Amino acid sequence: MKNPITGKGMTIKKEYRALKFRKEEFRVLYHYFLCEDSKEQFTNAELDEINLAQVYNQYRETHKLPFPDEVIAIREKYKLPAIKMAEVLGFGVNVYRNYEAGEVPSESNARLIQLAKDPNKFKELVEISGVYSVENLNKISKHIDKLIEADRKNSFKISFHEYLLGSKQPDIYSGYRKPCLEKLTEMVVFFTQELEPWKTKLNKLLFYADFLQFRKTCFSVSGVRYRAIDMGPVPNNFNSIFEYMVNNDDVDIYQTEFPDGKMGEQFKPNSGRIFNPDIFKEDELQTLQEVIKCFGKTATNDIIKISHKEKAWKENFKAGKQLISYNYSFDLTAV
Repeated sequence: MKNPITGKGMTIKKEYRALKFRKEEFRVLYHYFLCEDSKEQFTNAELDEINLAQVYNQYRETHKLPFPDEVIAIREKYKLPAIKMAEVLGFGVNVYRNYEAGEVPSESNARLIQLAKDPNKFKELVEISGVYSVENLNKISKHIDKLIEADRKNSFKISFHEYLLGSKQPDIYSGYRKPCLEKLTEMVVFFTQELEPWKTKLNKLLFYADFLQFRKTCFSVSGVRYRAIDMGPVPNNFNSIFEYMVNNDDVDIYQTEFPDGKMGEQFKPNSGRIFNPDIFKEDELQTLQEVIKCFGKTATNDIIKISHKEKAWKENFKAGKQLISYNYSFDLTAV
């Protein structure tokens, strides 16, 4: 960005600052442009979005409010357009659409949205709202009844997915996304079909994809938590996660014994599995491509060395192989 007054180029600076939102202060890594000559500071729409997103995410985490993805997912589960969802909840349609777009709801509205997540409770809300005719009420009630039954049958599957990825409220360690095994699986399928990587390299590709996306948007792609271990950053519980994907025929893993006696595991495409790009947003797909462009030809040993230079790995490995905060995304050097 150029200084709007002098026309000279400016550099991006970052420093921790306290920003206020709804009478509360939150510490964020504030991004701004600095004019070296005049020492004036400027921002643009992109930097404003990054700064505000950090505040909003911390506020949501503090008050346990739903994140935009969760608001959208609840509505889509019932196959309702935004205008109908707004009517059932008693919101103005523009108010509700703003919540899906990222505006932070009031606590009372947030609790109502979270209540709607339970099909049993949502069925009551639909009936109380009176927005449907008798015929349409019967139709949506049948759909909700199927969801209630499906939830009962899928309770083990849901619990198992939570065991693999964790079930905590989205936080800075999940990139403020609810962990999504479906998205992580598609990321693995994508990198496997593009590169057929060894497991150690795949772990780094996943790390850089999630953290690069967070640096751009303050949200990760998959919601996966990463840990700093000897070989670099890896998804927490990665061995169990990959075993699940193999058993589900999403990818295949082949073992190879090297001359030094060590075993390597290489990911290869499963013949019956095709990558599904539809579950990703356009900017998420661009991030996956950026990671391919950056590390596609990088050898496994080299990407390990690269990841060891990242502050995200160095500080958390030294501290005892800790989980890595997504705040470290702003310190990435390799992408």
